[in-house]
Amino acid sequence: MQKAGGRSRSQWAPTACCLLPTNMPPRLTIDLICEVLCKEGLLTEKQLDFIKSRVVDYGKALQSKLAKEGESGQGTLINSVDVIVAMNLKTASGQNKLLTEELIMQCLASHWRLPFIKIDPLKLNLEVVTRHISEPFARRHTVVPIAVTPEGDTEILTVAVVDPWDVETLESIQRVTGMKLKLVVSTKSDIHKIIKEFFGFKTSVKAAEVELTRRIDIGNLEQYTEVGTHLTEHHIINAVNLLFNYAFEQRASDIHIEPKRKHSQIRLRIDGILHNVHQMPKAVHGAFVSRIKTLSRMDIAEKRRPQDGRIKTKYKDKYIELRVSTLPVAFDEKVVIRILDPDMLIQDIESLGFPPEDAKKYLSFLSHPHGIILLTGPTGSGKTTTLYSSLAKLSSAEINIVTIEDPIEMIHEEFNQVAVQPGVGITFDSCLRNILRQDPDVIMVGEIRDRETAENAIHAALTGHLVLSTLHTNDAPSAIARLVDMGIEPFLIESSLIGVVAQRLVRRICSHCEKTYIPDAKEVALLNRVDGAGTAVETIPPASLLLKRGVGCVSCRGTGYLGRIGVFEIMGVNEKIRELIRRRTSTEDIKKMAIQDGMKTLRQSALQKMLEGSTSLEEVIRVTGAP
Repeated sequence: MQKAGGRSRSQWAPTACCLLPTNMPPRLTIDLICEVLCKEGLLTEKQLDFIKSRVVDYGKALQSKLAKEGESGQGTLINSVDVIVAMNLKTASGQNKLLTEELIMQCLASHWRLPFIKIDPLKLNLEVVTRHISEPFARRHTVVPIAVTPEGDTEILTVAVVDPWDVETLESIQRVTGMKLKLVVSTKSDIHKIIKEFFGFKTSVKAAEVELTRRIDIGNLEQYTEVGTHLTEHHIINAVNLLFNYAFEQRASDIHIEPKRKHSQIRLRIDGILHNVHQMPKAVHGAFVSRIKTLSRMDIAEKRRPQDGRIKTKYKDKYIELRVSTLPVAFDEKVVIRILDPDMLIQDIESLGFPPEDAKKYLSFLSHPHGIILLTGPTGSGKTTTLYSSLAKLSSAEINIVTIEDPIEMIHEEFNQVAVQPGVGITFDSCLRNILRQDPDVIMVGEIRDRETAENAIHAALTGHLVLSTLHTNDAPSAIARLVDMGIEPFLIESSLIGVVAQRLVRRICSHCEKTYIPDAKEVALLNRVDGAGTAVETIPPASLLLKRGVGCVSCRGTGYLGRIGVFEIMGVNEKIRELIRRRTSTEDIKKMAIQDGMKTLRQSALQKMLEGSTSLEEVIRVTGAP
């Protein structure tokens, strides 16, 4: 029997590209899935009987649930995989693992001899996903284009599918696009998530562009008032909401919206690295930024000066703070949104990455009744997380904690937080002078930027208060030189300073794909050069040195890293250090004395994390510098 494209089912064109067998197997049925799972040793006979006896009941219950949630009318039809997943069965492998949708589809892909992929939204091109097929077609047939690659004079369209034997659908795509198809298997939930995020964002942005373009036609002002005011706003609201949810889903710490000459670029920072994710038409940029400024209570009419604002929203039953900053640049206003997850911002001190001995030392700093503790490091090094976690550790009904921040990073009801507002005379310096009349026990100053703030912070420390603050220096000993450069007398520093903590964030090796390996001679030589302070690395024979690295998997998007962890340089101010400060000794001499007294440098701390298997040699060099 001939099909629409002039081929029989056994002659389906993508078979050569995808190495599919020529005979047509059964479709995605319960029997096929159970057969494959049993073959892989993931189902017991008892579980098999349970599935076949209860499949109808679970199918009806799942369909009813979808109907109540309003999903059934949106092309979200259940299949046999959904029913088995809903049963929450454990695998027969004895590892207490659930039989997940991803695991089932991996087994089916292997059975079909097709590649399985965990779709990484950050690696997709918005135009590729949305240009070739319509959203209703993609949703109805659970397919999504993910890549276009040239092959000679033609192009190959890679399509993610759940059912690679849906011949009619695949022939339709090939006929419409005129491309050869390459099939990869993915999960239905991933495919529908991409359809929702990409088609939803593209549709909203495109519709907004059309409406905004109409504003040029001043001859039809009535239509502009009637259509543009309402529809454009609706499309922009939808696009902004989709972008926020997309960023939350990807664990982003920052959203960058950057105007260019001909378009607007959207980037996400994930685990410290920026990724391009979307491009918007230039016509939409202004409305997009205005929506964000409205949500963050900024002046939407003011585009000539920087502004700061904040948004509080909810995602998956959790409140998330968004700190918004705008900046006029060459082509329009740039927006950066810092995403502050309370679960990440306030943690136990021990979970921040401190080794046990360093955690003990830092906690001893916090136990002082008065004095000043300084945290140093560049922007994005985790200082705010350490500060908030420290304040949470100190917080109790008997303690009055007051913070001065510019801006307030995250509202916390146990702290009395003051936002710096230079426009009305509320500065770090003026706040510090007035806070002392508020009977504080602990004071947190967001940053020491000038002599006046430094003097008032030290004065507060000398008058019985515990003060925590930050400085921008490269390491812990340099903080002392920085204070002296501000004009602070050494005797004030040595009498008030408890300790200094320098910190950085290194990417953590993905636990799902980590592999142990023996470094080659080149890496061992590099290790010895990296270790400039004589750590234990040089004393380990190369033959017995085992390191870890991530090879890349679906969980880490092929990067080999998942999440970040802190590395710290903790310098306590003892009598020896105080004497050196009093004598105005150089930073290098203070550093040598601190190392003699047990301080590990940032590089040593990073190397320790590497030897523990938490991070890689490449990350040590990236964060602490080349040898």
